[in-house]
Amino acid sequence: MYKFFLPLGLAALVWQPSLAQDLAPKTPAIINYKLPPLSKDELAGQLTLQQAMLQAFKSNPELAAAALEVKAVEGSIVQAGVRPNPEIATLLEDTRKATRTTTVQLNQRLELGGQRDARIKAAEKGRDAAQADYLAKRADIQAMVVGAYFAALEAQESLQLLQSSLRLAQRASEITEKRVASGKVAPIEAIKARVAEADVRVELQQADSRLNLAHRALAATWGDAIPAFSTVDGHINDLPGLPDLTVMLERLKNSPAFVKTRVEVERRQALVQLERSRRTPDVTVSIGGKRVEESRQNQMIFGLSIPIPVFDRNQGNLQEALQRADKARDELRGAQLKLNGELRDAYERLKLGRQQVTAFQIEILPAAQSTYEIATKGFELGKFSFLEVLDAQRVLFQAKSQALRALADTHRAATEIERVVGIFPSTDPL
Repeated sequence: MYKFFLPLGLAALVWQPSLAQDLAPKTPAIINYKLPPLSKDELAGQLTLQQAMLQAFKSNPELAAAALEVKAVEGSIVQAGVRPNPEIATLLEDTRKATRTTTVQLNQRLELGGQRDARIKAAEKGRDAAQADYLAKRADIQAMVVGAYFAALEAQESLQLLQSSLRLAQRASEITEKRVASGKVAPIEAIKARVAEADVRVELQQADSRLNLAHRALAATWGDAIPAFSTVDGHINDLPGLPDLTVMLERLKNSPAFVKTRVEVERRQALVQLERSRRTPDVTVSIGGKRVEESRQNQMIFGLSIPIPVFDRNQGNLQEALQRADKARDELRGAQLKLNGELRDAYERLKLGRQQVTAFQIEILPAAQSTYEIATKGFELGKFSFLEVLDAQRVLFQAKSQALRALADTHRAATEIERVVGIFPSTDPL
């Protein structure tokens, strides 16, 4: 019987000439998600925005999961390029040795209609979709880090503002105590000053708590429960620039969120072509040998098997793929409208924020500061009551607080533009 296996082996070599090459397709470089995070010493002390983004890009668990998904999808491309395995079959007719007939054959299914190429293309589009999802996730992480960073910076500036307000309240209390001691004002004025100072101390404690929460929220973007840094190093007074809206709208076509939906359309179209290729039935070719003991003869066997697509023409899978491709195209149009609206809204908020900050810095804050100084000086000279000093102090604090919120809102609007358009820092750990 060993003579039968010689033609079988030759047939296998003829049908599978490139099997070894197909099992190891070229794999593009994947995302390096195992970069070492920054050490505690590097994070200690003042934390810059660049350090925060680097740490998040290296250690954020959601981003690492998206990178692992890209790596996992590479396996589907390998599997898509694998050809069907050959089958070996044997048949024994009659159990009596003298009249026994033994048949051994090798069956190989051949994929027709370009199924293998369509399958590989669909798998590659799946990898492109995973990479697009990674880029979209990275844009979200960047926006989250920048937002948390400026929230911490805002809380830090708010704490410094309240510390300054506490010094002003303490100064007002000292002035009031002196005037009470000299008999120029009633003792109740000193009580009012101490109450005002106590109110500022309470607000200062609340601001310190908000700062700790902001620090923990920032550290959570890279997976740390306890922040290793003490302060954030930044200048919230530096206004972000106002970009050209036309340029931003043009760049929107290459934004991560838009590319993600566009690649999904391409993947769905590739799946449609795959289902269409599966409508062509596969052919099974057989070759083997037959041993007839009664006549002591060896016979070659050749066979061809073709399914008849009468009932199953893959019509259901093709219809599903076509409908999902239409759905992906509708989602692409919806994403384009949504991103366009988000960009325009963020642009308007940035434009308005810059105008408000300019108004506060040029007009409102100088006027409030001047009013407070005049009221304090007039109170020392006995021309104004302490209530007028308190009112001027409250106006000054509110103006500074509103200016700080306007600055923070301006930075948040700029961050939203960066997220929508997909502007990444130059320190990119890919």
